[in-house]
Amino acid sequence: MANVLVIRLSAFGDVAMLVPPLYSVAKAYPNDTFYVLTNKNFVLLFDLGLSNIHPIGVDLADYKGIKGLFRLGNFLRKYDIDKVADVHDVLRSKFLRTYFAFLGKKTVHIDKGRKEKRAVISHKVPLQPLKHTIDRYKNVFEAMGYAAEMSFSHYFSNVSDEIALPENIFLDESKKNIGIAPFAKHKAKMYPLEKMEQVIKNLCTRSDIVIYLFGSQNEAEILERWQTKYNNVVCIAGKLNLAQELFLMSQLRVMLSMDSANMHLASLVGVPVVSIWGATHPYLGFYGFRQSIDDAVQIDLDCRPCSVFGNKPCRRGDYACLNYIDSDIVIQQLQKHLD
Repeated sequence: MANVLVIRLSAFGDVAMLVPPLYSVAKAYPNDTFYVLTNKNFVLLFDLGLSNIHPIGVDLADYKGIKGLFRLGNFLRKYDIDKVADVHDVLRSKFLRTYFAFLGKKTVHIDKGRKEKRAVISHKVPLQPLKHTIDRYKNVFEAMGYAAEMSFSHYFSNVSDEIALPENIFLDESKKNIGIAPFAKHKAKMYPLEKMEQVIKNLCTRSDIVIYLFGSQNEAEILERWQTKYNNVVCIAGKLNLAQELFLMSQLRVMLSMDSANMHLASLVGVPVVSIWGATHPYLGFYGFRQSIDDAVQIDLDCRPCSVFGNKPCRRGDYACLNYIDSDIVIQQLQKHLD
């Protein structure tokens, strides 16, 4: 019996990708306990129906600087940690694993393949599929002695899906329900909004479809405008908690998203995702869990991919990787899941 500290503080999509391998390991080793250190907003992701998974949600603003990290390390000691699996490998997680190494605890950290990814985006090597992030997580657990077959299939497999939606969010099961998450953190990952509106306008000509628009409270103004403008469009931005969003996603026929957290959340509930890719590329290891590569909408350009995370401005200045994707291509890919 061992207590294992698993560290993955952010980002939302990367934390979501930890769910399948962690669940599989915890299920295969029920006598060991896995404490997941993550952002307090992501804790619900690890409510997976297994008694040996315990999320520790923190607000990093409470642990600033070296003194703050020492306080966090001291706080974590109460869990009697025996091993540390650092699946983040950033300054904070490096500090914490070093802290526990000095206490004589076994530590293993992720190999993110940074050099491989840099070689791809600098076009020094041909574009080819790199190891997926989920497999990199699995490698960390294997190095700690926790080899396990992937047993995770669906977020609600062990968790009740009896989740009530707010009264003003009506789910019509007689319709073909579509989710659309049009936003991404960086411009180089986001399909132009005018083109996305064309997708919505076209889909709304069908009476058998309801579109649910996903986004944050900060993005609600645009989504509310589309809800007012088009029939059978429902904006849920800022209206649901994470459990409700996951439940609603599980009821969809298909989700349309960017290379963003919503792609990973929909993947956790077994929904096909049509994803749009710009500066980034599915081959870099961040594709949705068990998603078909055929559902990745992208175009071939000599400059793609130019970024691992999409956080850099377009070198050409025109964001051709996104602007050159016709809305009809997106609609055709969605219709494969509707018809």
